[in-house]
Amino acid sequence: MPRVKRGVMHSKRRKNVLKQTKGFRWGRKKLIKVAKTAVLKAGAYAYRDRRAKKRSARALWQVQLNAAVREYGLSYSKFIAGLKKAKIEMDRKVLASLAQKHPAVFAKIVEKVK
Repeated sequence: MPRVKRGVMHSKRRKNVLKQTKGFRWGRKKLIKVAKTAVLKAGAYAYRDRRAKKRSARALWQVQLNAAVREYGLSYSKFIAGLKKAKIEMDRKVLASLAQKHPAVFAKIVEKVK
């Protein structure tokens, strides 16, 4: 049976893991055993936080909308309920950006909701 040399694949795999840990601190960027677990953890955190980012963005839009509609004597919940009654289907992201960048347009929307 011929001899199989595995040095190429070993170093290639090691190089790929160490490339992924670029920018990590201490031994996590250069020690292969520690780097492997660091890459696994980083991947898990990245996956989790791609979903968490959506939640935190929505929470931010809600806070911005609440602050914007308070100037017109409404609360956030009353504003959203009014939007549904007036059959205005705009998402919170668009409404929050309107409140910041185009206050005149946002004021018209609030008047329709009232």
